[in-house]
Amino acid sequence: MKQKSLAILSLFLVLFISNFLLPIDCRAESRMPDCFVDVKEKIPSILLDIRYYGPHNFIGERVDGYNAPKCLLTQKAAAALAKVQKELEAQSLSLKMYDCYRPQRAVDHFVRWARDINDTKTKKEFYPTIRKRDLFRKVYIDTRSGHSRGSSVDVTIVPLPAPEQASYKPGDPLYECYLPAEKRFQDNSLDMGTGFDCFHTLSHTANKTIGEKQRLNRVLLKSIMEKYGFNNYNKEWWHFTLRSEPFRKTYFDFVIE
Repeated sequence: MKQKSLAILSLFLVLFISNFLLPIDCRAESRMPDCFVDVKEKIPSILLDIRYYGPHNFIGERVDGYNAPKCLLTQKAAAALAKVQKELEAQSLSLKMYDCYRPQRAVDHFVRWARDINDTKTKKEFYPTIRKRDLFRKVYIDTRSGHSRGSSVDVTIVPLPAPEQASYKPGDPLYECYLPAEKRFQDNSLDMGTGFDCFHTLSHTANKTIGEKQRLNRVLLKSIMEKYGFNNYNKEWWHFTLRSEPFRKTYFDFVIE
């Protein structure tokens, strides 16, 4: 009887570890795994401005792994965003996504770009006050990104009906990202005090030198994202990660398509 009880206990432990302690393995798939969703399909009203699909970003070209301008996230993160969007829409506002899941190959592209200190064609807009060789030291670029875990987002708020979004073509004039809203790239979002991906201290969420209106807009974004389970990265007003993200140590690399 004792041996039978031990065998049953051992079987229970194996099943428990397999189903609850080991992470779901969807890393090996070459396409979007079932544990991720296309956010636009789940939240049709959400706005997208996926910057790494086009040339208007700090690299100045489409980033590796972005074969479509889509916002992909874990199911859990998307469900939380749906709650944020519902509350914002009641105030005639909407989320706008700059970036969601980011393949590891895209992060590798960032690293290669950062190490090429002679490529400074986007410096005037995105890192006008920083030497490119200092981007690693100041942790603007790293070899890993929480975005690759599938539960981090770069996001802002847009009034509804949404104003027209300015378009950008390679070769267009660049303007410093920390300038007042009327002098920098014409984003259609609420004025958050800087442009997106602005490598500058003014982008720090709690920076006290931005205007009152811009501070209130940041408080609105931060408070509503926190209400539904996201934490802000304090050096980037736009960056949030789901507190209960399901893949804390998994960095995915499937292509966005």
